[in-house]
Amino acid sequence: MTDTVSKIRIATRTSALALWQAHYTAGRLRQLVPEITVELVHIKSSGDVNQVSPLREFGGTGAFTKEIQEPVLDGSAELAVHSLKDLPTDSVEGLCLAAVPERAPRLDALLLGTIDGDSADLDSLPRGSRVGTGSPRRQAQLLHKRPDLKMLEIRGNVDTRIQKLNDGEYDAIVLAEAGLRRLKLAGEISCLMGPPVMLPAVGQGALGIECRSDDTQTQELLSMLTDADAYDSVSAERSLLRALKAGCHAPVGAWTEIDGDQLSLTGVLLSLDGTTRLEAIAHGARNEAEDLGSDVARQLISAGGQEFL
Repeated sequence: MTDTVSKIRIATRTSALALWQAHYTAGRLRQLVPEITVELVHIKSSGDVNQVSPLREFGGTGAFTKEIQEPVLDGSAELAVHSLKDLPTDSVEGLCLAAVPERAPRLDALLLGTIDGDSADLDSLPRGSRVGTGSPRRQAQLLHKRPDLKMLEIRGNVDTRIQKLNDGEYDAIVLAEAGLRRLKLAGEISCLMGPPVMLPAVGQGALGIECRSDDTQTQELLSMLTDADAYDSVSAERSLLRALKAGCHAPVGAWTEIDGDQLSLTGVLLSLDGTTRLEAIAHGARNEAEDLGSDVARQLISAGGQEFL
């Protein structure tokens, strides 16, 4: 198989984090096939160009994925590497999700501008503090815990957001732990937020690698990158989001746990103002991951969640 795959072109955005993801994938491919040639095809996406407007206003779901899918579809690249939390659950005709490598840490990180030491956590923020995050999921869960906080939109790459925090535009910002660690910025983290206060986004910390659905040689090669635990977990989470008919910017959080051949999925759905929080849990076999996602979605909708979607 690998004798016939001599060159791979990876479509990638040009942000530091996207380039890390592309170089990581390139490195993994070179480990599998040392003689392979890997090239990056740089794409400037709308989400990178417009770093002011809230995503849901100018691009919303798929704002960071559509433009790097196009080179794969037209044959100028063999694959696209996505942050899986940004990849819509509805597949694009002609493309398939060919690999989900080992998942990075999934939690959300709180970065505080002026509070240091052991007390640096969500509870230590003064009343009315300004928190920068453009994610409705993060905003709703923070408001559920701390309704006094003032949620402000924030755009830009990771370094830009941290600089805005340091410049005093915000009292705190929220970023994904995975991205900070990948960019060697873990030292900026004041504290990590996890369940039950903050459930991560569907697919957070995972990469999704797409190729053409008729490119069986590349599919076979990429399948060697897939981590079974990561794949089963994100399959359950993405099934939940798909069944809710919610986009990746909806106020939905998910948490999966694997124990042997068993998988548990917890899903939360909130009102945008955080006043209402619905939670549902399903347990079952790992090979039923997508059914578990559908089950959690049914529970959330039965509890009245439809009005928040």
